[in-house]
Amino acid sequence: MRSVPWWALLSSACAPVLLVGGWTVSAVLQGPGYDPGSATISILASDGAQGYWVMTSALVGLGVCDVVTACGLRPAARAGRVALGGGGLSAMLLAFFPAPASGGSLDHGTVVAVGFALLALWPVLAVRRPGHAWRHGRPGLPDPPPASGLPSASDPPPASGPPPASGRAPAEGSVPWGLRPRPSLVAAGLMWLGGGWFLLALFVNDTAGAAERVVTFAQAFWPLVVVISCVRRTGDDARNRVRHSGHPDNA
Repeated sequence: MRSVPWWALLSSACAPVLLVGGWTVSAVLQGPGYDPGSATISILASDGAQGYWVMTSALVGLGVCDVVTACGLRPAARAGRVALGGGGLSAMLLAFFPAPASGGSLDHGTVVAVGFALLALWPVLAVRRPGHAWRHGRPGLPDPPPASGLPSASDPPPASGPPPASGRAPAEGSVPWGLRPRPSLVAAGLMWLGGGWFLLALFVNDTAGAAERVVTFAQAFWPLVVVISCVRRTGDDARNRVRHSGHPDNA
């Protein structure tokens, strides 16, 4: 059974496309006076902006994609899925708390900060440790109790190869790459570094637009990386079961 449904793969692929397409079209509508290197994305979705509805619709679509992906990303830990979905909801809330045409907004800034924090934390919260229980592509279900407390001498030795559909993954290699600790920590760390770069650029270097685009694209793209790793892991497991069983019907 597939661990990630096709619609989660579709939603995770649409998220970065909507984000980049939204800020590209909105910048064109805003005219030559808009500098994407120094001006933030929020300006494109602010009250009175020429591309307000385009950028706002893109942010809402991005949020919907994150929520859908969180619902379908069953191999990930529940805390990570909740954080990803919360980040998506924050993106949708920006439609109700747009940036003002000039000056700052506490409500807008709070929603942006909460959304960034959730999306920067979810890679770590979604990590699956080796030894986690898997059954029929649905993680989190406990193993059934053994028929007897101790194995008997007549019991056959365990077969080599991949773990069965119901059992515990014995090694890190059985966990999808995108849900392993090291890649997740690196992804989250880079996102937090990007957030620091954005704050520095916002108050010092006047390159906040470039920094924000790098960070938001990374946060929109990482769910796709995780989903693809889960799909590939499931496909590899299915091929291994076929190879060891010798017949596809027994996989």
